[in-house]
Amino acid sequence: MLDQNKTPVFTAMKAYRERNVIPFDVPGHKHGRGLSEYKAYFGDAMLELDVNSMKPLDFLGNPTSVIQEAETLLAEAFGADRGYFIVNGTSFAVQTMIMATVTTGDKIILPRNVHKSAINALILSGAHPVFMEPELDSEMGVSHNITLDSLKKAYTAHPDSKAVLIINPTYYGAVSDLKTIVDFCHTHNMFALVDEAHGTHFHFNEKFPLSGMQAGADMSAVSLHKTGGSLTQSSALLLKETRLDGNYVRKVINLMQTTSPSYLLIGSLDVARKQLALHGHDMLNHILSVADYARNAINAIPGCYAIGKESIGRPGIFHFDPTKLSVTTRNMGLNGMELYDLLRDSYNIQMETGDVYNSLAILSLGDDFDHVDALIAALKDISQKHQNSRIDYPKIDLHFPEVVLTPREAFYAEKETIPLDETLGRISAESLMSYPPGIPVISYGERINASVIEQIKLFKTSHGILTGMEDPKANTIKVVK
Repeated sequence: MLDQNKTPVFTAMKAYRERNVIPFDVPGHKHGRGLSEYKAYFGDAMLELDVNSMKPLDFLGNPTSVIQEAETLLAEAFGADRGYFIVNGTSFAVQTMIMATVTTGDKIILPRNVHKSAINALILSGAHPVFMEPELDSEMGVSHNITLDSLKKAYTAHPDSKAVLIINPTYYGAVSDLKTIVDFCHTHNMFALVDEAHGTHFHFNEKFPLSGMQAGADMSAVSLHKTGGSLTQSSALLLKETRLDGNYVRKVINLMQTTSPSYLLIGSLDVARKQLALHGHDMLNHILSVADYARNAINAIPGCYAIGKESIGRPGIFHFDPTKLSVTTRNMGLNGMELYDLLRDSYNIQMETGDVYNSLAILSLGDDFDHVDALIAALKDISQKHQNSRIDYPKIDLHFPEVVLTPREAFYAEKETIPLDETLGRISAESLMSYPPGIPVISYGERINASVIEQIKLFKTSHGILTGMEDPKANTIKVVK
């Protein structure tokens, strides 16, 4: 057992600052002297530790000292064989998993509600997507997780697939039967990859669903900055070396990860790992009590509903992450984006996202009862003021688009821009998604069907945030010529 009290990178950073080194390297602000206004606001320590790679602080692309030791501690804390610090966000960790396991012409099975980073990885790798259909929730208006049956169906149609990507959990907390799915992948000689962007905390308390490493996955991408306490953009990639070479994975990382990594990010990963390893269990017990308290109070407010553990057993919800506090207010006449805006503008409460019917709060290590009390009070006030008739948008007969070209082929194809209403049957040359969470409604290489057009119009009607296309209003779409 390693000493999880240690913080090799953070300790080296503090030692460097205490030496009062005269910097003739980059960055150009030279410990903040060249960015005085910023330094005056954020303080000396932050600017003095915004430094470049050097021997005392190790090198992220080829670590041999303090970063190597910190990554070893990371791997042990998460039950992995290898751990890698990622400073390009979990999007990059997801891309690394895909690029390390499939290449041009290979097939990879993934859920249709996968994050856009996976689609971007298909453009980079040239791999062919085989989509599984997640289970749909008509009341919430969202997709939940995939089932073993949906994986078996995809594999039966494409038995030459080389890898499977699983989301653990979805944005709204739905968890699949991960261990059974991972075992199926390995039985059929496929890599099991886990997008664990919203499940970093799973590994550190047995009351949560299994983590990717606990389930035996080959790789998992964990967003420590989302639910683990590190700074925004810092993440980690975890690896079991049974089927993959850790040195090769490092090479894939070094293809695209910056050669000028922020030590503020790296140091925060080091400290966040220590906190999770030593105190994560107790901290997460507290957050579970906060989540239960919040959910019970919200469900007692007229017109509000927060999905919880009662959903376990429904299609696509084998297990549930209670730290995902999704508030549905359609019964009081408010859609999710309206609630999202109202909470921010009138009550100074920033939710994670809003969609057609829901507004999502994410509870994590920094939350406490005072936070959720403010949210509960706001929802009670909103309930008194907005008891209107239930919102029921026209029901869309959801049909996932047909994949005609690989994302890479569509990305580089000759294109033209046409009005949205004229796109029926055309092949999309861009990826259009609601953000957050960044799940494509239509992606590169898919044939646009009536369901897609209706979804885009619904997002626009409900004031949802659409991104990814060249036309920010989505009045026109770029298609393959």
